[in-house]
Amino acid sequence: MIDASPPSTFRLWLAGARPQTLALSLTPIAVGAAYAQAVFHRLAPIPVIAAVVSAVAIQIATNLANDSADGGRGADDSERLGPRRLAGAGLMPVERVRRGALVASLIAAAAGLVIVAWGGLPIVVIGLAALVCAWAYSYGPAPIAASPLSEIFVVLFFGVAAVSGTVWIAADAIDATCILLGVAIGLPAAAVLTINNHRDRAQDAKNGRRTLAILLGARGAILLYGCELAGAALITGYALLPLTQGAVLVALVGCGAAVARALRVARIPISRALNAELGATVRFQIGLAAAIVALLLSLSR
Repeated sequence: MIDASPPSTFRLWLAGARPQTLALSLTPIAVGAAYAQAVFHRLAPIPVIAAVVSAVAIQIATNLANDSADGGRGADDSERLGPRRLAGAGLMPVERVRRGALVASLIAAAAGLVIVAWGGLPIVVIGLAALVCAWAYSYGPAPIAASPLSEIFVVLFFGVAAVSGTVWIAADAIDATCILLGVAIGLPAAAVLTINNHRDRAQDAKNGRRTLAILLGARGAILLYGCELAGAALITGYALLPLTQGAVLVALVGCGAAVARALRVARIPISRALNAELGATVRFQIGLAAAIVALLLSLSR
């Protein structure tokens, strides 16, 4: 017998938080913590735990703000190819979803206060910028999500700032290698956005958006996707090669996986079938992060 009862409030909030995207916030922290331990031999646990809470809260705030903004504009109509949204599908009022984003932002700020106690002014700057961009991504006169710059913001905040910031609070240090690793981890996160925008190109164009996927065209977007994943593997290899020769294997396997992913996406028509590729791209990032962490931990043995 099929349960036709409406989903509970908890399940609605869980769906709105988009838990499948939360790995994008956690992997850079794992890489940063492993780098701090392996290279600087220091790892302060309290600020790292606070960073996990703050990063997840910012990710949820971004997701809910995007949900409420697009739902309020009527951008998520019945033609939407992506997963169902709370506001757009009429499952929850726009204002309630927006308040949820505000609560998540406040949680991120509260956890950020703990991080600031260890990281000082640099963390204040990163934290405030992250919160502002979480809302500017979907709101304001020129939302980042509607522009060709969104992939750059993802690399900066879900890669460089997250990895480098974690190293800073964990070990009170920073260097060029951890910044490169931030770029490497940020590129697959940007690739998730590229697939998302590639799938939504028709609806986005109708709503006046000018995403990079629209500007590059369908073939160009797929090429960009492959370059983002391959670039992540190559940058990882370049960054870690001075520390371990295992970086060569990570780069080669990663590039092979990137080509296979791009070829698969190229064969899929623009449809709901692309939704599965979002999760596959997240798994690529998780695999790359796991390889980086394994290599770094092997250095400290």
